[in-house]
Amino acid sequence: MEWQTDILGADFESCAFEAAGPDGVVRRATLVRHVPRQAADGADSAGAADGADTPAKRSVLFLHGWSDYFFNVALAEFWTGQGFRFYALDMHNHGRSLQADRPGGYVEHLDDYDAEISKAIEMIRASEGPCPLTLMGHSTGGLIAALWVSSHPGSVQHLVLNSPWLEMHGSVVVRRAAQTMVKPLARFRPTTILRLPERGFYYRSISSSAEGEWVLDDKYRPPMAFPVRAGWLSAVLSGHTRVARGLRIDIPILVLISGASANGMVWRESMRRSDAVLDVNTMAVRAMTLGRSVTLERVDGGLHDVFLSAGPVRADAYARLARWIHGYITNGQRTAPPAGHERGPAEERHDH
Repeated sequence: MEWQTDILGADFESCAFEAAGPDGVVRRATLVRHVPRQAADGADSAGAADGADTPAKRSVLFLHGWSDYFFNVALAEFWTGQGFRFYALDMHNHGRSLQADRPGGYVEHLDDYDAEISKAIEMIRASEGPCPLTLMGHSTGGLIAALWVSSHPGSVQHLVLNSPWLEMHGSVVVRRAAQTMVKPLARFRPTTILRLPERGFYYRSISSSAEGEWVLDDKYRPPMAFPVRAGWLSAVLSGHTRVARGLRIDIPILVLISGASANGMVWRESMRRSDAVLDVNTMAVRAMTLGRSVTLERVDGGLHDVFLSAGPVRADAYARLARWIHGYITNGQRTAPPAGHERGPAEERHDH
């Protein structure tokens, strides 16, 4: 495996790799890692004073949402400040792993991600040794992470979900109706694009090229997202069905969501301080089906990604995450203050 300087700058490296699924299809994914060269005081900031290559006591792997990629430098710095080695995976047909001849964001079965997640974890274990691993997922990545943990018991020790897409809007009735309509098309013409209303409200609230704070690369995170295809929607709905039946995850789980949703086809100012993508109350109910030890944190004023919210709100989100880490992972030992979470995007180092 060959690590190269990543698009996020000198403190990040990335490595493209291929993984073959049980269906025999080889898919390309990209693993990103945070490798801070020097902290402000001249010492390494990766939780080990003797160099960036020294194995950490703990690691974390982040999975992005649909039509997205890893770009949040502050999130990596937060985990590093807590004594973790931070990794992120740009899954196949997303972000750094996009290929010109493949449809962006597309997957026919969520299990198709299993091989690349497993291989990424093997790469982390090879680098860091047999340290405890936390899996973190956002939105659709949260759904994928929960399903993967459920089907790979014992592989990771903790699960953190940031606004996970665990159910369709409204209720199970909506999901079943959608499944009935999309299933025949997904079976015979899976790559068919569904003509659904486009909404760019979330992008408007986060992107610095619109009205937000965050520097996004539009080819990796398109303003209107990738086209919704029948096979992809069917895969997500099947994942929701599995969650509704109960995943029986037997490790500690943290679920962070906004305090409110603001859905609709017309822009509202409340979308700057709420989840404009998913129904948070539905997420809260479904979170209780994940396993036996679930902590639910509602972040008032949070966006769909609570760690992209306005400064004071994301500081609250990071404080809640830090409290859970200290309670469930580090046994109350704080490696460093939860640094990075109060810094604005303008202070971060972006090369793209």
